[in-house]
Parts: sequence; C-alpha cells; structure tokens
Amino acid sequence: MASIRGVIFDVDGTLIDSNDAHARAWVDAMEEFGHKVQFEEVRRRIGMGGDKLLPQVTGISIESPEGKKMSARCSEIFMKQLLPELRAFPGTKELLEELHRRGIKIVIASSAQKEKLRELLKLTGANGVIESATSSSDAAQSKPDPDIVEAALGNLDLPHDEVVMIGDTPYDVEAAARAGLRTIGFRSGGWTDTGLTGAIAVYDGPADLLAHLDTSPIVVGAEGAGTAPQAEKTPQQRYV
Repeated sequence: MASIRGVIFDVDGTLIDSNDAHARAWVDAMEEFGHKVQFEEVRRRIGMGGDKLLPQVTGISIESPEGKKMSARCSEIFMKQLLPELRAFPGTKELLEELHRRGIKIVIASSAQKEKLRELLKLTGANGVIESATSSSDAAQSKPDPDIVEAALGNLDLPHDEVVMIGDTPYDVEAAARAGLRTIGFRSGGWTDTGLTGAIAVYDGPADLLAHLDTSPIVVGAEGAGTAPQAEKTPQQRYV
C-alpha cells in the first residue's frame, strides 16, 4: 500500500454520534404515516441512503408521493428535535486536525442530505481542515453503491492506492471496495468487527485511531498495520 495522502470520511457514526438519532427520526416519521417499524429494523440500516432504507422496511419508494412526504418529515424531526442534542465523538476534532497537520487531504462522503451534512460537520469543530464534502445530492445512488465515494475520490484527485476510506458500517466498506478503495472501520457506529469484515483495520473511534495513528495503515500502510488491540464491546456494538 502506497503512502496515504488522502482520507475519505463518513460522518454519521464515524465522526458524529448520530446513528441512533437518524434511526429515531425515521421510526417516528414512519409511524406518523401509519407504518409501525421496530427501531432495530431501521437502526441496522443506518449508513445506507434513505432511498434504500425506506423501501426495505416499508416497501414504499422514496420517490412516491408518500415516500417524499415521509422523507421530508424524517428530515424535519432530525433537524429540529434531535440535531441540537448531538455531539462529535471524542477525538474527532483532534484526529482531523492531526491528519491535516501531516499534510493528508480530508474529504467527506456521506449519504446524508446536503443541509443535514452541513450542520453535522459544524459539530466536528475542525474548521478549515476538510477540503470538500459530498452528499446524497452529489450522486445518483447512495451507499452501499459506490457513487458518493467515487465523487469524493474525484475531489481528492489522488491515485486509489494513496487514499483510504474511514467509516462505521458495512455499507461504507462495500461502497469503498466497489470504488476500489480500502477501508478503516470504526466500532463507534454500533457494528462488531464481524460486521466490518473487509476493513483493513478496526478501531473504537476517532480517539482510538488518533492514539494508534503512527502504527495505523494511514502511516505505515496495510502490510504493516493491523486491527487495534481493543476488545469488542457489548451491548453497544451489537450489530453483526
């Protein structure tokens, strides 16, 4: 693996502790429209785009009149009721700033809508270190399709082997692989190491990667780095 010169970050569950909030917004919006869906059914799909999540749990296309209304209501619940309570994971600001200090380019690849993504990125507190952010509006297909990752990769203008994706769900790992990239996984989004199969290394979250940065694939390459030694945690890391 060549020296890493660029990192593509997911946001929800990777930098910001927001996966539960997204799931709650969907569940509440669906219920308002008469669709009773279990929280866990939605929660384990957070990380894929709403265009895939909604039909999987309700059978309703997000492009249908009802689907559009449900999606809009979900966004309203998230932005007005849940976003004000969200926080970045410990170490998020420091990790982003340290990568920037080392000359590594940082871009974002998120399935979130542009308005949500803008507000979520404010929570990182890392001003001026993110070069660009791609959202659901910048790609035809959401994760786990590779479109959003490919758009972010285009903004980096670096060879594939000089870029790594960092995400917290199997959908990040799959999207990156389909775009020809390796992934570093974070357990912070709620997935076990088994759920993050395919990642070249797995860490608890931003603070854990920062603590092990000098032995991580970002610095030493895939051949010389491995999974951080922390044990998996339960029940928070419950998805498989």
